[in-house]
Amino acid sequence: MKRNDHRGGLFRLLAAHILLFTLTLLAITAAVFLAWDAALADLTRPPDWDALLASDALREGRYDALRRYPGRFGDLAVYGAHGALVWASADGFDARLTDGELELVRPYGELSAVETYAAQSGDGETRTLVLRRAYSDGGAETVQAMALDGAGRVVWGGLGDGRASYTEAELSYLTDTRFERARLMRASVAGADGARTVLLRERMPDDAEMLRRYGETRRVWLAFLPLYLADAGLFIWWLRRRIARPLRRLNDAVAAQAEGRGARVGDCGGPREIRRIAESFDRFAERLEASEAERRRLDGARQKMIADISHDIKTPVTVICAGIDAVCDGKVPPRDVPRALRAVRQRADTLARLVDTFHEYSKTQHPEFALRLEPLDVCEFAREYLAAKYDEISMAGFSLEPDIPDEPLVCLVDRVQFTRALDNLFSNALRHNRLGTMLFTDVAEENGAAVIRVADNGEGIPPARRAHIFEPFVTGDDARSAPGSGLGLAITRRIVEHHGGTVELAARPAPGRTTEFVLTLPLAPAARNEGSAAL
Repeated sequence: MKRNDHRGGLFRLLAAHILLFTLTLLAITAAVFLAWDAALADLTRPPDWDALLASDALREGRYDALRRYPGRFGDLAVYGAHGALVWASADGFDARLTDGELELVRPYGELSAVETYAAQSGDGETRTLVLRRAYSDGGAETVQAMALDGAGRVVWGGLGDGRASYTEAELSYLTDTRFERARLMRASVAGADGARTVLLRERMPDDAEMLRRYGETRRVWLAFLPLYLADAGLFIWWLRRRIARPLRRLNDAVAAQAEGRGARVGDCGGPREIRRIAESFDRFAERLEASEAERRRLDGARQKMIADISHDIKTPVTVICAGIDAVCDGKVPPRDVPRALRAVRQRADTLARLVDTFHEYSKTQHPEFALRLEPLDVCEFAREYLAAKYDEISMAGFSLEPDIPDEPLVCLVDRVQFTRALDNLFSNALRHNRLGTMLFTDVAEENGAAVIRVADNGEGIPPARRAHIFEPFVTGDDARSAPGSGLGLAITRRIVEHHGGTVELAARPAPGRTTEFVLTLPLAPAARNEGSAAL
């Protein structure tokens, strides 16, 4: 399976998402704070009278477009000819104003203030003292004063406007008391339908109203909770998509495997660790399938071999029982009794050899199986073995061609067990080949080890069985024409492995050979040291 390591691991994924979630949360907090700050700025933002007076909408009579200029605490009213109210952004403005009343409103941009004081005259009559302070750009102050009686008549001084008296409404506009807690200014604008007078009113809220409006701006923070939940939900969904979905896919594959249904995870996505678990699971599933297939094959081979061994056991047992019954029942003539008993003995020997084979195999499989190792020249051992085996080979109709060097090759060998390993190889060669087959035995030193080759130029082993020839209950062919348990090569392999060596079937035998077994034994430490010194 191809691994996609370019995608990050679980730690990197979690760290990136936590960092991104934190940044997003900070961004949400900053956005809500900016919105709250904008609300506070709008709460305290003064009316933009300059922009209003310069706007084209005012000159063109599109008064509804002017509502954005006064802000929260500003109002305006537009008066036309003869002081008639044309349009107002809020209630409270007079429907009609006289020219005198309009003239007494402080012009926009003028730096002046009007103050009033109550005073008692010498005759005990109440007088109103009016002071108007005007300031120039340089900071100079000009003060004008006048005194009014109770009817609003000027009894002393004046404001330079030539008036002898003031009505109550005119005084309210002069002293800027027409509207409670508000300042009033006027400006003249030339429009398309004639001159217009604009009254600009700035309201000054009290502390209670400011606190109330400030509390209203704090409602902006209520948006933080849904935004936070939406942000958290988005990241939870994204993490679930990156982690839960691959885990669910992996779990489905595990459940399917547990139910006996072959399953693969494939590229499930997600973090590197989950993908690696999926890859490991797929490799495990593949090996499990291969192991299961191998188990079924071995079970089939073992069942067949058990059936064959049962046949091999049954045949001599049947002959033994029949021969003994025949002798006991007097069915065998006296002169033929020795021959019948020899036949029974031969079958008993066959059965004993078969039982010995099973016994030897079980011993090699036991955890406590141990060898009695001793330093042994394998060249001399091979010569002695072949000399003892020569008559058997010759009488079986086979020929032998050994190739053993004179130089000693000393290995640590259990003489009895290694003899049994060679016996199994030669027995197979004699059992499964035709008369006249040539047997080869070579001994040589290769790569610091003693190598023994036992080969022949006979029938050979079918290719389908070569890979499994060392497994228990596997024989060289399917026929039962020759006896054999299929355990000999398995025993040989266990014995050689306990010697620290290896045995294998050569994939490419030497020219003139069809089957070649190669046994490799490590040289004894002293022999290796002597060989190194000689070099």
